[in-house]
Amino acid sequence: MANEVGNDVLQNLPLILAGPLLHHTEPESVTVWVALKQPCQVHLTVYATTDDGTRLGAPVMAGQRTTIALGRSLHVVAVTARSEAGDCLNTDRLYAYDLNFTNEQYQTEYTLEQALRSEPFPNITVSYFQHQKPTFALPSCPQDLRIVHGSCRKPHGNGFDALVVLDCLIAGAADQPDVRPHQLFLTGDQIYADDVADPLLWIASRLGDWLLGWEEPLPVGNKEPSDVVYYTPQQLPAGKRADIATSQAGFTAGSGNQPLKINSHLLSLGEFYAAYLLAWSPACWVIPLPAGRQVLSDRQAIRRWDRDVESIQQFLHTLWKVQRALANIPAYTIFDDHDVSDDWNLNQAWCLRVYGRPLGRRAVQNALLAYAVFQAWGNTPQRFEAGQAGAALLAAAQAWSDSKGTDWEAYDGIARYVGMPIADPHTGLPEFIQDGSVYVLKRHPEAITWHYTLQSQCHEVIVLDTRTWRGYPVEEKAIAPPELLCPQAFQQQLLRPLQQTANAQISITFVIAPTNLFQLKVIDWIHHWQLQRNKVFSTDVGDAWNINDKALAKFLSTLFEQRNQVIILSGDIHYSSMVRLSHTWTDSDSSEPDSVLLQLTASALKNEEPKTQIIHTRLKQWLLPEPVSQWAGWTSTPAMVELSRGRFQRYSQTASAPSPSAPPDWLCSLEWIPRQPSQTANWGRGLPWLLPSTAQKKIDRWRWLQPLKFWRTRWFQDGHEVVGLNNLALIQLAETEVTHGPKIIQDLYWFSSWSPIQIVYSRYESPCSPNQPPPEHRSELTS
Repeated sequence: MANEVGNDVLQNLPLILAGPLLHHTEPESVTVWVALKQPCQVHLTVYATTDDGTRLGAPVMAGQRTTIALGRSLHVVAVTARSEAGDCLNTDRLYAYDLNFTNEQYQTEYTLEQALRSEPFPNITVSYFQHQKPTFALPSCPQDLRIVHGSCRKPHGNGFDALVVLDCLIAGAADQPDVRPHQLFLTGDQIYADDVADPLLWIASRLGDWLLGWEEPLPVGNKEPSDVVYYTPQQLPAGKRADIATSQAGFTAGSGNQPLKINSHLLSLGEFYAAYLLAWSPACWVIPLPAGRQVLSDRQAIRRWDRDVESIQQFLHTLWKVQRALANIPAYTIFDDHDVSDDWNLNQAWCLRVYGRPLGRRAVQNALLAYAVFQAWGNTPQRFEAGQAGAALLAAAQAWSDSKGTDWEAYDGIARYVGMPIADPHTGLPEFIQDGSVYVLKRHPEAITWHYTLQSQCHEVIVLDTRTWRGYPVEEKAIAPPELLCPQAFQQQLLRPLQQTANAQISITFVIAPTNLFQLKVIDWIHHWQLQRNKVFSTDVGDAWNINDKALAKFLSTLFEQRNQVIILSGDIHYSSMVRLSHTWTDSDSSEPDSVLLQLTASALKNEEPKTQIIHTRLKQWLLPEPVSQWAGWTSTPAMVELSRGRFQRYSQTASAPSPSAPPDWLCSLEWIPRQPSQTANWGRGLPWLLPSTAQKKIDRWRWLQPLKFWRTRWFQDGHEVVGLNNLALIQLAETEVTHGPKIIQDLYWFSSWSPIQIVYSRYESPCSPNQPPPEHRSELTS
């Protein structure tokens, strides 16, 4: 019966299950990713356009590639187009692209429009023009550069999906190559493997099995293959996985007595695949979600199920706009913990706990394989070309699926190429190697690297992998905060890319660090308090850079030695802000100029919480305003200390200081840039597409109460420090005559809490010129 239902569902799906997603795009090549239900040869053609993008011109690039079979009805490809004549794309015009699909088995061909449409979605489009082709543009100069970023998108999270704002931004300037957004960076938690709504797992588990064409046997026990029992995903139903995910897989997402966050943890490969499809496209949402009373008997569980269904239906209602936006802007991603599981690789204790259990290893490997195919392939297509580790991974993934989970050589190949830690054959625990004063997970040398860099004629972007190359302190307890980049990774991911472009004419440097360098003071207090109590998992103690001041000092010293202006893009924390760090060297004879670092945080796309809704308001600045702080740092022996507000804090009283007599090498001043009063976007009023009719009627019914809800008024919602509601960030550079360097502007778009609902934005802006530290600190430190 289940197979018959699955076959009926698959028959109603369009050829394109997700995509097209525009990914790695540069003057020499264009890469587009797509997931299909049939194997196809996919042809990509890039066209020049005329008349402001409304008319297609001559083809300028072309490429083709055959899909990889991840399952019987799931075939994925990232196809790259290049110019045969070696021509490059220009940076001041619009380009369009088209896809054509050939199924050689059935001798059928499909256009892009045909491949997108199905009976449930007869009018789907991924274009802003009548020619029905997606378009894009490359930035021509720093002042025209438009970068969008965001993180943390949970389908059943509170509030509206802020990623739909991207569609509005593109639609409002689709015909203007210098104004429309040029690049999108998703900086972590593109899916949530933990904290999955029961209804979402209910559909993902079924959809995953149908697409694979087989049910994965998941190992539950102490050691494979002798001491385990195998369960299929359907034998581990939604809402019933808290115990097995905690005790058998070792996951810590339920720490702090939070079983609801792990009750429906993704485990199987099919579930991870399905989670991506359901996050990026409405095509697979063809199975009606049942009401709670149809699947549950407990009254509280029924209410929770129905509440989650309502949130998911709101998410689905605007998903077509997300699909269109992602087809029309080059998108780049990097994982954070929830793409695998909460606290992923947080510390050595987590690694020993999870990688030492068969189910934990299997779930992490499934998550990394799904990440490789659905995200990394588009980020770095050259790593998946013939002869590269990525191509070997794709072949192993296809062989594993063809064997219905019985080809252990293919399984071991997947583990090797995604970088799974090597297990000790006697204990089953992960092995570590020492790198200086830290331990690093041992992996096969052929493992794919997830970090990467991008360059254009006006900017560079360094994307860090701070999850799989952590350094765990050798001489400290297993829960001690790690170095987010071990010494080897620090050299490969940060120092080497900075040195390679040191002499290039790079106007601005962006570094993608998924977790924050600096965060709110109250969060710092909580993290240090929890660390003292050995309670690190419930609050992610160790994910922020500033919990390990030596690693942060090394990171900052390296950046300021190599660059004068750096912009950090981060997410993770479920609020958004701008922080400026002004840096100066204390050596009066130094020829190094002063520097500035701006940390631009954008989170969450869809996961606002009551606590972030509170700090979004004026209450935060009244009760816990963020002070300006002063820091002293050392370079040769990395360390940094915060200076007291009134007078200099002696190094001899601080464990971080290298020695009582060593003067600091640099000083810096840290300040939170104030948020300007919100403004309504030009296109932010009258949003008929935002709400399903049932939700709109509910709002209309209770609109008379709106004047009584003072906390929802614009005045109260205009806090001065952070945006705590679901939001998306747009970054642009502007010239200023007063200071050296450009002015950085971050507009954070969010949905108003007042009625009628509007899309508004809060502006943060700061010049790329440093503030000098207080004279009393400078003179006292250098004397």
